[in-house]
Amino acid sequence: MYTKFLVPVTGKKADDDIVRTACVLARRGKGKVYVVHVIQVSRALPLDAEVEPATQSGERVLANAEKIADVMDFQVETEILQAREVGPAIVDEAVERGVDMVIMGLEYKKRFGEFDMGDVVPYVLRNAPCPVLLWRGPMGEAEA
Repeated sequence: MYTKFLVPVTGKKADDDIVRTACVLARRGKGKVYVVHVIQVSRALPLDAEVEPATQSGERVLANAEKIADVMDFQVETEILQAREVGPAIVDEAVERGVDMVIMGLEYKKRFGEFDMGDVVPYVLRNAPCPVLLWRGPMGEAEA
């Protein structure tokens, strides 16, 4: 049974769906949902540098996740992480928290005419210590 879920949010449309999904799954097992937003810090800056615009944006993204969970009458833990790379930060957080599943959102986008998952999702799929559930958004009009 899955009881601890890590949900990385980015501010994209899929966030609402993955937070709802995590809350539904966690409620079944009386589990916990950890929602994180990762700020990628340039190597030119110290890792703990104050990156105010990104922090404010991350706080808005996490507030939205909390609002969705509240509507579902479920409480989530939220945290902003700062890291050099997003994928390793998500995997490290999954290990630290001992989660049973990572639930990630992915927008449908094309690059060079083909569906592209970017760099973060493949990294997490290859390296996460637990199952990873992907929620891919619908195709846009241009791709249909």
